[in-house]
Amino acid sequence: MGAPILAARSRPSAGGAERGGGIVIDLSIDTRDEAGWTILRAAGEVDLYTAPRLRERLLGAIEGGATRVVVDLVDVSFMDSSGLGVLIGGLRRLRERGGELALVCGEGAVRRVLAITGLDQLFPIHASVERATASAGPG
Repeated sequence: MGAPILAARSRPSAGGAERGGGIVIDLSIDTRDEAGWTILRAAGEVDLYTAPRLRERLLGAIEGGATRVVVDLVDVSFMDSSGLGVLIGGLRRLRERGGELALVCGEGAVRRVLAITGLDQLFPIHASVERATASAGPG
């Protein structure tokens, strides 16, 4: 089969480890707490190979008691449908617990894929972590 149907790539992959004859940018995820929110900052590409790492960190935060989560995607250069599925799954888990999930992303490729899929209507999307945490609902 070909590439995933939903994909956003703002620049060609460079660096990283080779996998299946291609070059892949790895995904790094940092976690911190700020103003009552758990912030997950992702950098790199979120695809079939790296989305499980994002899922693990997001669900780990939720299982650890986080009810207000911001996923910072500003430094994510590519996201396919695997990554979108992780975000939707995290949102469902948080809503089941009365929590909330906000996204941070710029005007690049990730924002475009969220708009194309209509997910920009499902998730609160902010230009910065500071704006996301300032727009806090009850909690």
